[in-house]
Amino acid sequence: MDTIRNGRQAAKVKLDRIPAAPPKKVDRDEAKTEFDALGEELFDLQDLLWGAKMNSVLIVLQGRDTAGKDGTIKNVVGCLNPRGVSVTSFGVPSTEEREHDFLWRVHLKAPRQGEFSIFNRSHYEDVLVARVNNLVPKPLWKSRYQHIRDFETLLSEHGTIVLKFFLHISQEEQEQRLLAREKEPRKAWKISAGDWEDRKHWADYTQAYEDVFAQTSTEQAPWHLVPSDAKWYRNLVVARTVVEALRPYRQQWQERLDAVGVEKKAELKAWRKKR
Repeated sequence: MDTIRNGRQAAKVKLDRIPAAPPKKVDRDEAKTEFDALGEELFDLQDLLWGAKMNSVLIVLQGRDTAGKDGTIKNVVGCLNPRGVSVTSFGVPSTEEREHDFLWRVHLKAPRQGEFSIFNRSHYEDVLVARVNNLVPKPLWKSRYQHIRDFETLLSEHGTIVLKFFLHISQEEQEQRLLAREKEPRKAWKISAGDWEDRKHWADYTQAYEDVFAQTSTEQAPWHLVPSDAKWYRNLVVARTVVEALRPYRQQWQERLDAVGVEKKAELKAWRKKR
């Protein structure tokens, strides 16, 4: 997996040179064992996050059609307690949303302290789809890069841990998954002629994503490029990245909860004395 933390690193990124398949040395059975352990640790870390209410977590999932955004949510986010998780899919803006700035609807769904927010597609559609399909003038979508950087910096300054994932799938694997949908009755509802139409713009989206990485990769909100041709490896990489991002906070969250515990015990002791 490649992690991009600044524009200088992003300038070297060429998606067609980055493998979408897992490394050959990775054993699937060992990956399953690690994933299960990560799932348990993630649940435990979420419990601390929820109780301490010092931070929040925003997970942004971007990728081409069939890259596995829904599958990532099902498998990785499925390790979390639903009590503290919200999932938002940003589709075509409503009339009300179009009457506001492009980040208005996004900020409304940002996570509260102690909670996770998962964006299945996100504010980045406004510099991807809007660009490729010529939905807005070029000066407008180009200006949005700075707004996005400022927005994510604001979230970070207020304690949000921002994790952005690009699920990197090959053109060949995407074709196989699109064809599989046609053969599988239970997945037929996902069929869309628009998915095949978008394949005609593969190179355009590639350039758009590479520009996104160059313009919006920061230390506070880096991009993680996840090889996603193999679903099991994609899930492992995302789970591992989330856990590694949260581990450094474990001690301070636990210390906050220990301090709260002392206060609560003192309150209970005082209450009993009054009885």
